[in-house]
Amino acid sequence: MGEAIAAVLGIVLGTGLGLFLDKLKKGAAYQARDEIIKQAEIEAENIKKSQELAAKETLLKRREELEKDINVVRDELRDTERRLDKREQALVEQHDDFRKKESMLQTTQKKLAERTKVIEKKEVDIERMLKDEQERLYKISGLDRDQAKEELLHRLDRELNNETGALILKHEAEIKLKCEQQAREIIGMAVQRYASAHTSETTVSTVDIPSDEMKGRIIGREGRNIRTFEQATGVDVIVDDTPGVVIVSAFDNVRREIGKLALIKLIQDGRIHPTRIEEVVEETQKEMDEHIRRLGIAAAEEAGVRGLHEKILDLMGRLNFRVSYSQNVRQHSIEVAHLTGLLAEQLGLDGTLARRCGFLHDIGKAADHEMEGGHPAVGAELLKRYGEGVEVVHAAAGHHDDIRPEHIYTVLVAASDAVSASRPGARRETLEKYVRRLEELESLACGFPGVNHAFAVQAGREIRVIVDSGQVNDREAAKMCKDIAAGVEQSLTYPGEIKVTVLRESRTIEFAR
Repeated sequence: MGEAIAAVLGIVLGTGLGLFLDKLKKGAAYQARDEIIKQAEIEAENIKKSQELAAKETLLKRREELEKDINVVRDELRDTERRLDKREQALVEQHDDFRKKESMLQTTQKKLAERTKVIEKKEVDIERMLKDEQERLYKISGLDRDQAKEELLHRLDRELNNETGALILKHEAEIKLKCEQQAREIIGMAVQRYASAHTSETTVSTVDIPSDEMKGRIIGREGRNIRTFEQATGVDVIVDDTPGVVIVSAFDNVRREIGKLALIKLIQDGRIHPTRIEEVVEETQKEMDEHIRRLGIAAAEEAGVRGLHEKILDLMGRLNFRVSYSQNVRQHSIEVAHLTGLLAEQLGLDGTLARRCGFLHDIGKAADHEMEGGHPAVGAELLKRYGEGVEVVHAAAGHHDDIRPEHIYTVLVAASDAVSASRPGARRETLEKYVRRLEELESLACGFPGVNHAFAVQAGREIRVIVDSGQVNDREAAKMCKDIAAGVEQSLTYPGEIKVTVLRESRTIEFAR
């Protein structure tokens, strides 16, 4: 029994103790919850206050910006108001000025009206006085009205004639000045629209060689190769210490070009001996003829000239190797063609015919060493021979004022020729005189009977004459050498001395078939 009571008491006490502990735990949880809620309310209040402060600051900034904009607009309005006030004041002043000027104008009109009346009255008095004076003059001179009128008209006629002559002279001078100005403008415009490059030809050409050993082969045994080459081409071959090159020299550009091309072929072929040299030179001369024809065709195409005779094209191609005061004559002819065409078109003339006249004006320079006369007469004769028109022939004959110009195209060609020749750097007189002297030297030697070829070499210090062995024997060759030297001394002016060499050799050729 006692144990049962003790057990019941134990259970009661355990239950009560558990309830008590559970109550203690619930009280602590409630207290923690209240503290969290309180802390959250405090933080929410702080956030609310900070948001309110930020909103107030934003409103303050916006207000300041609005106030600044309002101040700017207010200042602009004030400036506009001040400008309007000034403009209004100016308008008021201008109106006052207008009123003053109107008043002055009315006063001036009144004065003019009064003065007009006075002048009209004086004019009436003057007319009356003139009539009285005329009557007195009639009485004094003893002339009636008709005679006085006739005398007065005769005097006026003389005065008018003098004034008319003066006006004519004045207008002639003005017209002449305007014509000169217009001519300069036309020529200047033509020159401005066309410009071409100018090149000066030299008298030497260089040929590259693969090695210096080739120089010995070019010279040959005892110099026979180089002598044969110089005799066949009429050029000087200069073999010196300059590495890698051999120099071909001749004043005749065609001859020098043939020599250069032939030497290049021989070097490339490698077979250098007298017979091969003559074959290559002959072949090169034929190729040069074809090259000259192509140059003539190209020049005609560039100048815009069509339908030329083949012989004329050959002559124009040869002008590529002719210089006038160091100016390339072929290029000069092309330039004169373009300038003449431009001048003619500006004057309303036939530009195609003008270009033809300008292109062919110097063709005589390609044959003046073969025909008698200067190049204008030679050119006119050639053009006439090959069927060119009257204007073209006359332009060639008269572009240096050798004859009286009968066609406007001759005048235009002469002007274009002068423009081309006077271009800065276009010409040099020294080379032209030098080439002319060498041509005269060769022409003098070729004038002797039995001479096949004559070549001026060594810059004109030597003339080599090749004679026909069938017509000239050794004694005659020796005498010819002295005669040529004497003729050079008498006919030509030159510095230093000139060596005359006459070459005569016999050659027999047969073919084995």
